[in-house]
Amino acid sequence: MESLLDIFILENSQLIEHLEQTVLSTEKCQGIDGAVDEVFRIMHTIKGSASMMRYENIASLAHSIEDLFSHIRANGPGQFDNSRICDLVLSSIDFLKNEISKLENEQAADGDSFPYIQLIDEYLNQLQTSEVEPAGIDSISAPGGPRLEENESPAPSSQRSPRYRALLFFSPGCEMENLRAFGIVHRLKDLVAIEDYIPPDIAENSSSSEFIKQNGFDLVFSSPRALEELRNLFLKDPFVDSLELGILEEDSPAKAWAPNQEPLVAQVDEKSSGTGCQEAAAGSAGHLLNNRSNHISVNVHKLDLLMDMVGELVISQAMISLNPDMSLAAQLDGFQKASRQHSKIINELQDIVMSIRMVPLDMTFQKMHRIVRDMSKKLGKNVVLEISGEDTEVDKNIIDHLSDPLMHLIRNAIDHGIESPSERARLGKPAAARVRLEAKNESGDVYILVSDDGAGLDRDKILTRARERGLISQEERELSDAEIHSCILLPGFSTCEEVSEFSGRGVGMDVVASNIEGVGGAVTVSSTPGQGTTISLKIPLTLAIINGMQVRVGQSIYIIPITSIKESLKIRAENILHDPEGRELIMLRGQCYPVIRLYQHFRVKSDLKDLTEGIIIFVEHDSHSVCLFVDALLGEQQIVVKALPRYLGKIKGIGGCTLLGTGQASLILDVAGLIDQTA
Repeated sequence: MESLLDIFILENSQLIEHLEQTVLSTEKCQGIDGAVDEVFRIMHTIKGSASMMRYENIASLAHSIEDLFSHIRANGPGQFDNSRICDLVLSSIDFLKNEISKLENEQAADGDSFPYIQLIDEYLNQLQTSEVEPAGIDSISAPGGPRLEENESPAPSSQRSPRYRALLFFSPGCEMENLRAFGIVHRLKDLVAIEDYIPPDIAENSSSSEFIKQNGFDLVFSSPRALEELRNLFLKDPFVDSLELGILEEDSPAKAWAPNQEPLVAQVDEKSSGTGCQEAAAGSAGHLLNNRSNHISVNVHKLDLLMDMVGELVISQAMISLNPDMSLAAQLDGFQKASRQHSKIINELQDIVMSIRMVPLDMTFQKMHRIVRDMSKKLGKNVVLEISGEDTEVDKNIIDHLSDPLMHLIRNAIDHGIESPSERARLGKPAAARVRLEAKNESGDVYILVSDDGAGLDRDKILTRARERGLISQEERELSDAEIHSCILLPGFSTCEEVSEFSGRGVGMDVVASNIEGVGGAVTVSSTPGQGTTISLKIPLTLAIINGMQVRVGQSIYIIPITSIKESLKIRAENILHDPEGRELIMLRGQCYPVIRLYQHFRVKSDLKDLTEGIIIFVEHDSHSVCLFVDALLGEQQIVVKALPRYLGKIKGIGGCTLLGTGQASLILDVAGLIDQTA
């Protein structure tokens, strides 16, 4: 039952996500007209699986939406209130998402779907009473195709429907083939007259899965529908891998093909039949339902364990290569060759495991369409969301931390940045405001930019409010525009006079900063008055294994991430300066940069005090730079990042720790934290 529940949660979560994106995409282009068949199909599938699992509240709501779209299909789209229909479907989706979330958290799916069903039924009744010849709610047929009413009595023998036989094979690795077959029977029972199927005990006997896996699922039925229409009914199931469909002669037994009758063989192809907006929706979310035979679902915890083991392998390989006992063996050509091959295999294994964990940002980005739609309607603003770079990939652990920050950034842009329609008209701006969401790779990091063409940030208002709340104490002349703009990221900051549904509590942008910094990233804010605001999120590709430079300070060894290092050099005495407060500065190419002596910062003993004798490492983070003074460079090495123990908390300037090849523990420097301390 637990494995069946897992499959129910996975499949219905994907169906609901696909449904939401389909509705949003078609509403934006041509109204719900372009998604009638797709919504009907998804709701029919959800109804069947929920009924099988006995989640009556979910099944009842799905059935109600199915009735509504059955009516729309029967009477032809184009004459209905698209906005109201989309509102009904999207509010129902929210309820379904909440119920699925309860099941994921091992809670009972006990939500009351009656209010949603009542709204849908009221609208359906309005449609029926407004028509001269209202179509039957229970009619289930494709536009223009034969109609088959539920509980319809069999046709007279002189008009008996053709009999068909279907042989189905499911995608390899989909598991629980007997329940897949039961789902098909449940879905088709209202559409065709089922006579028999083999094996007959699919609902009760789990061992029938193996029979279906080897021999397929054999189904005999009758229907007035055309052969191609029936074929499409079967192929709409995402787990059907191949189908043999043929007509049985009238007097043929139910378990035999008609004499001399070759079955029609229909291999599953891409199941995208829409055009225009339907294709756009399929491009954003349809991959969840296609090509299932080429994908398997893996628990993220297992991937984490695999990544941990690869990390341990990297450490053990370094321990072997650096072990002093291997010095004699290292002189042998055979050992050197085997060692290089070993390192090559480990590096390739690491790359493969890392690629498995990489997830594209498209689904995270597509979720933002719903937020833009809902806020635009509630605030009375015309806002268009533009997305680019959604194919950019990041580590699964990082992507889990992005949804909330992006949601708050989009909401903040629409609520605070975008002007009212009247104000935009007065300023001569386009009526449709634009919020742009962009992702790109750069220097081993991923940049996500959220920008708008609104009013921009009010520098003076931000500064005044920050002083009122005691968030800054420096003089205005000591602060740059970027530093003042960054005040909107501080906890408790808000420029709203009143608390509304969307803002005023001073927590939204704080969530952005804390979540991004929690994964080793950074947030920057830039704005031009009257032209808009851009907020940039810089996040690492992965948190697991990085390339680092080992440096020695006294007897201690520290790791500096390679991506933070601009250059390392020896410095001359004439390039060393001091400011009026006595702080050391180094002049590089006409610019002065502060110096951090790591032995002083971490309070370790070092005999090297003269800046001209040690090594200066020029590091940069978020357009800010600093010079680190170390005793020596020890070389580059792949580093497996380990989190600091929780009891230590977050230490400014330390990003984690690792094990070196010698077995010695080493601290990984957090360049962003070090730079903040020099500000």
